[in-house]
Amino acid sequence: MKNLFNRHLVFWTDKSIWWRIIMSLVLLAVSIFLFYIAQSYTNIYASGSVTPDIILDNIPVFNVSFFFFQGAAIFLVLLVLIVIYEPKYIPFTIEGSAIFFLTRSLFMIMTHLAAPGSATYQYVDYEHHIKQVWFTLQSGNDLFFSGHTGYPFFLALIFWNIPILRYFFIACSVGGATVVLLGHLHYSIDVFSAYFITFGIFEICRRIFKKEFALTRN
Repeated sequence: MKNLFNRHLVFWTDKSIWWRIIMSLVLLAVSIFLFYIAQSYTNIYASGSVTPDIILDNIPVFNVSFFFFQGAAIFLVLLVLIVIYEPKYIPFTIEGSAIFFLTRSLFMIMTHLAAPGSATYQYVDYEHHIKQVWFTLQSGNDLFFSGHTGYPFFLALIFWNIPILRYFFIACSVGGATVVLLGHLHYSIDVFSAYFITFGIFEICRRIFKKEFALTRN
């Protein structure tokens, strides 16, 4: 506990950090707003479902709504606890997350396919509060690329220097990919392309936010 207090004391006494945090939060808020706009666009202009899909056509549909919704919520809570424990990761994690969601918004409006016809969204209880929150930001047509796959992998790249967190986030990424495929919530291309696109986003972020990235490697 004393070490945690000392880390925060050193971190927050740097006045430049406050400005970076404020700007990164503004960027994140803008990215979430634009993501919502992109989601609304895909809901209006989503085309029909696409077949065939080499993986979805060969596996049955499972009801994975608990892992998809509550699992993602638990994941975000754990992420908050992790950056509180390692405050030097806060600026780059927020800025990187903003760029991740901005990039995904752009891909969504360029590739607005409808969800696979067999998707387990048909099983979802819309009256559950936490699911209402999630459906504000995603309703099944925000497909390319998979956020449940890409975002944990993005965090694995950020926390790469901490092996236990690196493997934790990679496991979450593989788990997320498995969940969305078993639930037929994403096409195969949404999942497998996520790793390549996400790596590209990370490389861009570490070049744009050099000081914040250097802080994570200090």
